[in-house]
Amino acid sequence: MADQAKKSLNKMLRKGRARAKISGTTVRPRLTVTISNTHVSAQLIDDDASHTLAAATTVGTKVSGTKIELASKVGADIAKKAKKAKVTAVVFDRNGRQYAGRLAALADAARKEGLEF
Repeated sequence: MADQAKKSLNKMLRKGRARAKISGTTVRPRLTVTISNTHVSAQLIDDDASHTLAAATTVGTKVSGTKIELASKVGADIAKKAKKAKVTAVVFDRNGRQYAGRLAALADAARKEGLEF
């Protein structure tokens, strides 16, 4: 099996294991983070109602800085939008990624803004 296909398969398996245990509710929605090579996106999802409560992304914005700084801005933005939606606690969904770098920066910024997870 090619290296890239193996990496992709392993990530999907990690994501599946996590999603089997993580579910968002109205009281405590799921904060899912998607990180590509150039952009960072975060969503608050109520899995019971299959509804997105809030979302923040770098796609379509003219924000500049390093990738870690962009992730921090998205984390702060999603926390502010969560406050508007009257959400204080969330379940964190890493999407199969290692908790380091941009993911950790996003989580730390969201915690600084008052989001609990």
